[in-house]
Amino acid sequence: MTASGPTKRSAVTYIEDSVGRPLGTSHTHPLRKSARPTGRKTAVLHSNSSRPLDNKLLAALPRNHFDLLVPHITTVALAQGLVISEAGDEVADVLFPHDGMLSMLAVMRDGKAIETATVGNEGVVGAMAGLGLYKSLVRVVVQLPMSATKISAANFRKAVQKSDVIRDLCIDYNEVLLSQARVTAACNALHPIEQRFCRWLLQSADRAADDRVGLTQEFLAEMLGVRRTSVTEIASKVQAQGLISYSRGLITILDRKGLESLSCECFQTLLDQSAMLPTIR
Repeated sequence: MTASGPTKRSAVTYIEDSVGRPLGTSHTHPLRKSARPTGRKTAVLHSNSSRPLDNKLLAALPRNHFDLLVPHITTVALAQGLVISEAGDEVADVLFPHDGMLSMLAVMRDGKAIETATVGNEGVVGAMAGLGLYKSLVRVVVQLPMSATKISAANFRKAVQKSDVIRDLCIDYNEVLLSQARVTAACNALHPIEQRFCRWLLQSADRAADDRVGLTQEFLAEMLGVRRTSVTEIASKVQAQGLISYSRGLITILDRKGLESLSCECFQTLLDQSAMLPTIR
């Protein structure tokens, strides 16, 4: 799918409050909405129970190291389709998802883009900014509505300077993303669209912890790097086999085992890699 060019900055309403207090106060944040249809403009249903320790990396930090971050973190709710950063942008904030999913996309000069990696509550986006001023090499988009712990890159760097544990977290998770990108690149080059489509649905459902995933054909086409008509054909074929139902941007998995049988090996490979995520040293 071809992008329409650089996105414009716009004010986006989101939820932010300090750690440990109920959410509900709206603020304005200079994140951007995508200029093209990257997903439904879905209302974010945000649970007051969402906390920083819902992120597995933060939960694994020793208390004294986690306490270095606490004074500077906030919780944000991010709507589907929101562009967090474009390739070339300086990373201003580090995000630790509590739920939902962020997509990282490689963007070509002609505007076409394809997903190279995803991050859920097992990971972090922008962590390499903890080692110094850092520019994003990919476009980062909210794939599924989510909440996340946010800390400014400047404050995160200060914590990294005081904590070898947090520094190692940055380096280790960056290796995880590189490994995921390698698998995804091989998948995109070697496997048929139908297998990739099934792998992607399963992956998204696991991140959402739900068999129902809100995704438009435009969004799917961009993530898979194919035309919308190809997504329509594949979705219709898979639906005809009784594996999914698809209506008005909502995909429901009806037969997970059947979908897994149609998926490529990369779905299990990525699961195995997630199980081997680096532990806090």
